[in-house]
Amino acid sequence: MISVVMLCKNSSDTLTKVLDELVAFDEVILIDTGSTDNSLDIAKNYKNVKIFSKKFDGFGNLRNAGAKLSKNDWILALDTDEVVSLGLKNEIFSKKLDPNNIYGFSFLNFYNNKLIKCCGWHREKHLRLYNKNKTSFSKSLVHEKLLEENVKIEYLESSVSHFSYRKTDDFLQKMIKYTTLFAEQNKNKKKSSLSKAIFHGLFAFFKSYILKKGFLAKKEGFIISVYNANVAFYKYLKLYELNNKKD
Repeated sequence: MISVVMLCKNSSDTLTKVLDELVAFDEVILIDTGSTDNSLDIAKNYKNVKIFSKKFDGFGNLRNAGAKLSKNDWILALDTDEVVSLGLKNEIFSKKLDPNNIYGFSFLNFYNNKLIKCCGWHREKHLRLYNKNKTSFSKSLVHEKLLEENVKIEYLESSVSHFSYRKTDDFLQKMIKYTTLFAEQNKNKKKSSLSKAIFHGLFAFFKSYILKKGFLAKKEGFIISVYNANVAFYKYLKLYELNNKKD
């Protein structure tokens, strides 16, 4: 049996679509970090969903806390804007899972209801299915990953559809949150400066729009590339400010 562990905050736009595809799973652990929309009302409509409220203390810690709350050893880690395909469900349920393995799959990323096949977004692969007795997530505030020591990695053939960015405000809110977490996580660990922030920002746009062929996605590709540039710039600008902040 498999428990799904999901992190949630103000996810009403996508939560119904996500949970509809998870009714076949034995248990869904929903860790809410302060939703003010009707996300929790939506979640209460599903019999396999168990809701827990926790203060945000980093993505890695929250995912591990959710795994500890689950009744099953096997954990499928998802976000509330990630829709599991029928193919992936069939593949997972038909597979004899090896406790010594961690499993990954590809992500199809959408923006403005369009599948983005450039900007480095197409078929990203992430490790998300694991046995909690064998491994766990890193304790990183952001960009958490499953620890890969003493386990083997296997990728499944099917995919998840990811609807992270639907409107401009999604870009802005995530940029503010992730750049702040990056700076906090790397304070006094990485060096930064204004020139370094400018360089990272300019290179991120070049990489996304030119090297990763963002221009092929026309308007969406340009917007995503500008977003990537802003994230890179503000990550290092905030880190510079934190490193030089006088207590």
